[in-house]
Amino acid sequence: MSGQLAAGQAAAEAGVQLAAPVGFGSDPWWLVLFKAVLVFAFCVVMTLFAIWWERKVVAWMQMRIGPKHVGPQGLLQSLADGVKLAFKEDIVVKAADKPVYILAPVVAMVPAFMAFAVIPMGGEVSMFGHQTHLQLTDLPVAVLYILATASVGIYGIVLAGWSSGSTYPLLGSLRSTAQMISYEVAMGLSFAGVFLYAGSMSTSEIVASQTDTWYAALLPVSFIIYVIAMVGETNRAPFDLPEAEGELVGGFHTEYSSLKFALFFLAEYINMVVVSSLATTLFLGGYRAPWPITAVWDGANSGWWTLLWYFLKVQLFLFLFIWLRGTLPRLRYDQFMRFGWKVLIPSSLVWLMAIATVRALKNEGHDYRDIVFGIAGAIIVLLLLSVLWDMLRGGGEDKDAKPEPLPGTPGAAEPFDPMAGGFPVPPLPGQQLPPVPRRAVKRAVPVGAPEPDEPGDTTDTTDREV
Repeated sequence: MSGQLAAGQAAAEAGVQLAAPVGFGSDPWWLVLFKAVLVFAFCVVMTLFAIWWERKVVAWMQMRIGPKHVGPQGLLQSLADGVKLAFKEDIVVKAADKPVYILAPVVAMVPAFMAFAVIPMGGEVSMFGHQTHLQLTDLPVAVLYILATASVGIYGIVLAGWSSGSTYPLLGSLRSTAQMISYEVAMGLSFAGVFLYAGSMSTSEIVASQTDTWYAALLPVSFIIYVIAMVGETNRAPFDLPEAEGELVGGFHTEYSSLKFALFFLAEYINMVVVSSLATTLFLGGYRAPWPITAVWDGANSGWWTLLWYFLKVQLFLFLFIWLRGTLPRLRYDQFMRFGWKVLIPSSLVWLMAIATVRALKNEGHDYRDIVFGIAGAIIVLLLLSVLWDMLRGGGEDKDAKPEPLPGTPGAAEPFDPMAGGFPVPPLPGQQLPPVPRRAVKRAVPVGAPEPDEPGDTTDTTDREV
């Protein structure tokens, strides 16, 4: 939520006008209901297609065939697997909090559908004699609405782990929640640059503002940060830490089965389509055709053809998800969180300050070339100062000085204490554990038996038979 507040505050400071989008709110109720059903059907069909497409692409990468028996080219394999999963036995563990346990998959799935309400999938078309947009509705703060629904979806994951009554699902849900919140901050900050250039947070108006140039070209750093953050937000490889089988035995959905288990995966794939649609809307011109096509065809951005361009761009991002899964190994959790908090978020803040500075100077009438050279010069000066600081700090150190030996190693002043931190710690290579004195064994010794005089004899002679 802090990313959303930062994005909204930056847009408000830049003077963004939150006017109501034009062309929405005049559709009859039956047409709105029909479009809502179409959006729901589109999400379900895209999920089935994305699963089939992922299996096929990964199979091609690994020199396999993939699904091919159920339906033409295996297209119905995902549907068959979903039906099979729905009819499997539904098991509820005894220690689960049953109401929350049943509600958690629904909480994770519903926000994914809700986000599609403001995604523009095409331009204005004629539907049953009415001119309407291929978009359910639009809001002056539509992008913040999408971020808010994504934040609600996190509750489904944390409630699933907590209500299962087991340790491993709880650990998986906590790790997943920390991961999604961390990368949502960077995602929200990457939107602020788009708000500054578009002058609006409405998705339809952001698409309309990219008529000449896509924001992926104007704001490349924001686009790269968003692409990385959307992979972490959806728990996909190489950021699929909540499902690290070797560590968490499946993650937050370990205790789920049958239809409730399927709802979590439905939410995951719909979220993939949502973030891909959002990337298309904010950075790739939305449903508008790319430049080579618009140069030779004037009608490319009209009618139902706009739905085709939107679909192809979304498929490009879905292929990116699959490509990353088939090529990159999973990151370690501390590396992943360090990358989010120490690289992505600071980079987003610095880039946002640079964008705001450029826009302010340009509004004051400064030449764009002078602005670029000024910023480039400031960056070069900062790099030189950082190099000089490293040289001075490195020159002040004694290169011949040897590090202090670890406790318990030869030459160390203190022995190694495995309980120094309050809990047992194994020794590092080279460290030696202190000798543990043997506990005196109390046993009965006959009267007149000799006293123990050997160092290794630990016979306790205090308890003798009389």
